[in-house]
Amino acid sequence: MKNSWQILLSEVMLQQTQVERVVPYFKKFIKQFPTPRALARASLKEVLLGWQGLGYNRRALLLKRAAEILVRDFGGKVPRDAEELNALPGIGAYTAGAILAFAFDQPAVFIETNIRTVFLHFFFKSRRRVPDAAILELVRQTLPPHTNILQNVRMSPREWYSALMDYGAHLKETVGNLNAQKSANYAKQSSFKGSRRELRAEILRRAVKDGAPLTLTHLRDIRSSFSVGEILSDLVSEGFLQKKGNAFILQR
Repeated sequence: MKNSWQILLSEVMLQQTQVERVVPYFKKFIKQFPTPRALARASLKEVLLGWQGLGYNRRALLLKRAAEILVRDFGGKVPRDAEELNALPGIGAYTAGAILAFAFDQPAVFIETNIRTVFLHFFFKSRRRVPDAAILELVRQTLPPHTNILQNVRMSPREWYSALMDYGAHLKETVGNLNAQKSANYAKQSSFKGSRRELRAEILRRAVKDGAPLTLTHLRDIRSSFSVGEILSDLVSEGFLQKKGNAFILQR
């Protein structure tokens, strides 16, 4: 078994973020929070400071909640069961499958962008708008140890998926972005500049940096086409901030 906590953390960080960008943040974060217990007992401020710059702060909040559940319900260990993993905040079917394959070498069926690229390249050369369901079935059919697609080569699920991802990355460099060309499930990431995500990130950055209560007056210098008040309300309902009178402070 590989370090299941490190794999869970890396898979959450890799959601909507490229490997090259994740690596330095992963090294920093895992040093600060080497176990689920370390993350569970940390303050939200500590967690967001460790995450700051990686983007999608909601992943950090959900990761902390997941760590709290791991400590409370699983003795601080990552479960080997797909349903239990899938039920953790911020995990979902793909991340659960990746954890099962890479941490526990289980033949879980999942796809990500590089895996999708390989199957699109070999099985859907002349098709467009290929649904992930069709690719998942092919992943299921070719996944060791149920099948030996390579003659006289024994390969574990962990090794097979690693090979697929490496080859998919190579295909992206040589034949282009097949996900954009052929996948029905591909969605180009929207621009960060001027987005709601940018406004959310700025408000959280100030809440983490200053530590003092924020009010609409404190935030009036922010220029955005989105409502600061609405974003503050969203951050309260999601568990980032708490409201005290007319002010907002970071959750403990």
